Amino acid sequence: MPVSLNPDIFKAYDVRGIYPDQINEEAARAIGRAFVAYLEATRIAVGRDMRLSSPAIAAAFIDGATSQGADVVDYGMIATDMLYFAAARDQHDGGVQITASHNPKQYNGMKMVRREAFPLSGEEGISDIREMIAADGVPPPAARRGEVTTKDTLAAYVDHVMGFIDPMVVKPFNVVLDAGSGMGGLVAPRLFDRLPCRTTRLCFEIDGRFPNHEANPLIEENRRHIVEAVVAQKADIGIAWDGDADRCFFIDGSGEFISGDFVTALLAEAFLLKHPGATIIYDLRASYAVRDVVAKYGGTSLMNRVGHAFFKRRMRETNAIFGGEVTGHYYFRDNFYADNGFIPALLMLELMSKKGQSLHQLLEPMRHRYFISGEINTKLAGMDAVPQKLDDIAAKYADGHQYKLDGISVEYPDWHFNVRPSNTEPLLRLNLEATSREKMEQMRDEVVKLIRA
Repeated sequence: MPVSLNPDIFKAYDVRGIYPDQINEEAARAIGRAFVAYLEATRIAVGRDMRLSSPAIAAAFIDGATSQGADVVDYGMIATDMLYFAAARDQHDGGVQITASHNPKQYNGMKMVRREAFPLSGEEGISDIREMIAADGVPPPAARRGEVTTKDTLAAYVDHVMGFIDPMVVKPFNVVLDAGSGMGGLVAPRLFDRLPCRTTRLCFEIDGRFPNHEANPLIEENRRHIVEAVVAQKADIGIAWDGDADRCFFIDGSGEFISGDFVTALLAEAFLLKHPGATIIYDLRASYAVRDVVAKYGGTSLMNRVGHAFFKRRMRETNAIFGGEVTGHYYFRDNFYADNGFIPALLMLELMSKKGQSLHQLLEPMRHRYFISGEINTKLAGMDAVPQKLDDIAAKYADGHQYKLDGISVEYPDWHFNVRPSNTEPLLRLNLEATSREKMEQMRDEVVKLIRA
């Protein structure tokens, strides 16, 4: 008999929903079976975050996976990028992290990868698993149930991440850290205990109830603690992580949140100082700061469509050393091309040390040259409206240089923008940049008005 799952839990990049109404043990068991069948896996890695429902969902997923004959190595409660590391380093056929990332506490889900930590996505893998379950197409359980063993990967992971910098270079900066009660509280102490920085550590107690604030630093309210602490302590930098700690976010000494494209530009500089001529991938929403910094340091910059599967594929094809998305996902060739939430923090401190500057000082030249709107979302009645909206934009800005790598991008000498549909909900997303604040605000308002007409 087919298991009846809510099809809405299968997203563009992961599985996610509210527990137990949308995602529960029955769903996890079915997905565990289908995951093994889809990959024809004989051995997989499983990890989980700190959410209160994660142990039960992980146990059900493991039960489903082992019933199909796969052996499971259970890495316990870990950060998502530790799961990627374990899946690739230990040469598993695939890996699954039980997590709902930055979502509120009532959510849970799964991030899934195949060999070498290459992600399953809605276009390749996740939809296949959904359809396999819906059509009752999962093969019958194996004659031999797989075995479950446990493994601790924290020490090896911390050594791996520390290998991206020379710790002897790092100066004793005043740093404020906010783990958001999430998995950053597991990893960050082990890293920062090996650095000379003076740290103020907020929300390091791992707690899936998120008693202080939600573990989503992209929302301003969730940054209030760290911003106040950075300003009060006159800190050189603030670093915050999302719930599963595969993304980190930066606050400068004035308390200002740093956009992901400016972070990408600085991390590109950090790599090009060490690896002249390297290739850097950036997303099509990004500030021209990325392109210009890469050119200044003699690297090659390649624009890419949004989404981790697309980034990881392009990086493999081009041997790119680093890739950055505006949303705070940063990918590293020497980290099995996977994203990571701790390597950026270490590289930023190393860059500050080499240049003898605070984060605010590093950013100063960019702030006077690049004026970005940030992402502006417009809710639509449904996705049917998207093609007409994009056609309207193309017609209005027909005199600009246009390309349609992902939604529509339009370039003029002194401003440019991208409008693209969300992969997960009925939204159009606008990112716009200009060479002056006035121009940015004028064109931002004009494009938003057109989108909302």
